[in-house]
Amino acid sequence: MQPIIRDYQPGDEQAAYYVCLKTGDSGKDGEALYAEDPDALGRIYVGPYLKFEPGLSLMLHDEEGVAGYALAAFDSREFYDRYDRQWRPQLCEQFDDPAGNPSDWSPVESAYHDYHHPDYHCPAPYDEYPSHLHIDLLSRMRGRGWGRKMIAELLDRLTRRGSPGVHLGLGETNDSAYGFYLALGFKELERHDGAIYMGQRLS
Repeated sequence: MQPIIRDYQPGDEQAAYYVCLKTGDSGKDGEALYAEDPDALGRIYVGPYLKFEPGLSLMLHDEEGVAGYALAAFDSREFYDRYDRQWRPQLCEQFDDPAGNPSDWSPVESAYHDYHHPDYHCPAPYDEYPSHLHIDLLSRMRGRGWGRKMIAELLDRLTRRGSPGVHLGLGETNDSAYGFYLALGFKELERHDGAIYMGQRLS
C-alpha cells in the first residue's frame, strides 16, 4: 500500500497518541521515558488538535496504520483559550501537579507540570503569524518527502481559510529540524525559553 495523506477520522486518536510517544524524546523514541503513562504527551500535543481543529489535522497512513500526523491551529490564541477552558481542567483534575525539585521529576511528571502550568507563548508579530503547526513522523516515514507534503497541505488549507502567516517552535539544539524548516521557507522569528520560533507568511 502506498502511503497516503488523509484527514483525521474519529478513531485515529490512539494511533496518533502512539506516534507522539514514539517521537516524544525530541523526535526520537520516547516510549521508555513515558512508560508509566504513554499518553502523557499526546494529551497536550495531539488530543486538543483533533478535538478543536479536525479540519487542520492530517494523518499519514500506510499499510501498518497511522505513521505520522501534521496538526495546526488557525488562530493560536483562540485555540489556547479553548484548550484552557475546555481541555486542560480535566487534565488538572485527573493528574496532580508534581512537587519538589523539577530536576528530580520524571518525564511524565514534567508533562503533568505542563498540564498545570501551560506555555501559551506566541512569537511576535502575532498579527502576521497567528496560526501554528507541528508535525511528527515515525522513523519509517522520514526522509521520503512526506513531511514536506503534509506541511504543504496544511499551509494551503491555512491560506485558503485566510491566515496571513503560520509559526512553529522547535528546540534550540534541533539543528536538523531548523535546516528543514529553513528549506521550506520558514524564517527565525525569535528565541524564547530554550525554543526557536520560526514563521512563514502566507499569500
